[in-house]
Amino acid sequence: MTKEHVDVLISGGGVAGLIAAAAFGRAGFSVICADPTPPVTERDADGSDLRTTAFLQWSQKLLDEAGLWERFAPHAAPLQVMRIIDAGGEKSLARLVKEFDAVDISDKPFGWNLPNWLLRRELLAFLKDLPNVDFRQGVGTKALFTRTDEARVTLTDGNQLSCRLVVAADGRNSPMRDAAGIGVSTTRYGQKALAYAVTHPLPHENVSTEIHRSGGPFTLVPLPDYQGRHSSAIVWMETGPEVDRLANLPVAEFEAAMNERSCDILGQLTLASRRTVWPIISQVADRLTSERLALIAEAAHVVPPIGAQGLNMSLGDLRALLDLAVANRGDLGSQAMLDRYHKARHTEIQVRVTGIDVLNRASMAQAQPLRDARAMGLNALYSLAPVRKTLMQMGLGARG
Repeated sequence: MTKEHVDVLISGGGVAGLIAAAAFGRAGFSVICADPTPPVTERDADGSDLRTTAFLQWSQKLLDEAGLWERFAPHAAPLQVMRIIDAGGEKSLARLVKEFDAVDISDKPFGWNLPNWLLRRELLAFLKDLPNVDFRQGVGTKALFTRTDEARVTLTDGNQLSCRLVVAADGRNSPMRDAAGIGVSTTRYGQKALAYAVTHPLPHENVSTEIHRSGGPFTLVPLPDYQGRHSSAIVWMETGPEVDRLANLPVAEFEAAMNERSCDILGQLTLASRRTVWPIISQVADRLTSERLALIAEAAHVVPPIGAQGLNMSLGDLRALLDLAVANRGDLGSQAMLDRYHKARHTEIQVRVTGIDVLNRASMAQAQPLRDARAMGLNALYSLAPVRKTLMQMGLGARG
């Protein structure tokens, strides 16, 4: 068993954890990032994450400061318009279409969309060039012991290290959060999501579309062309049993079902990847810190995939924590610093999780009167220009 010391240990090597490793490394801290599952960095490999991430404007700024955006930009699809369709009538047809155009509030797109598997590939390549960052693939964290001046973490390979700050980016079932005895409040919806890619004959024109009927939204997000055809990523939320049924349909039957659900807005959709299934919950940690420990990303909060909020909330955590770390280099990981982090983020997180919970429940509505009320509410909100502008700014995470 070896003992090492670094400034920052990041538990978790998902997209959020790898971005955190890059950001802390670029800021001059010594970093070890550990994850028990080696990242899959090829689109069609078993286990690849076929979900996508839409980086909103302020998140792109953070990525640029970390030196990452120049690697991401060539692969990114801009999101210029966010379209909401209500298809909650008797038949699966678009009965109300509203578009929110970024030009109304900015000279930039709302954000830029990239596949998660590709983000992992580019992040790993970037980290290899940072001499003060060590990414440990296939190694997790299993035990945490803290004192007022340092934390000691035992890894699953038996090695032990000490650090000034532990950053838990290790998912909704965070081992570091559990080791610190931090509880969570969880809401289960009985939903799952299908994530996959499609090609289509009509160009998406950088429009991200959420189609609401029942069970949850059917979301199409622009991707760069794939094999010479226009392409989009889809997240299709439904009840758990229905997602399981859809995931196991033969391809021809699945394509028929998704084309009915898509309201034919991009023409005939063709499945262009595996189908992957993800559970849908909302979750908020009771607190964001413990001695020498800060929670970020899904260790701190989980939301349904609506409005591109998930990872952007995670980068809001990282922005706040990194700024405090840079401002308190000599006091990194102190209780005073961590208290300021909790204060900066916890209320904001609770507000956003509550708002997304409301939107998800509205999208799940089965009864026809509730679906009609949803359409009326969307129409009323869109018709008020000041409200529409405020909603767009809130969607961008204007408060960070």
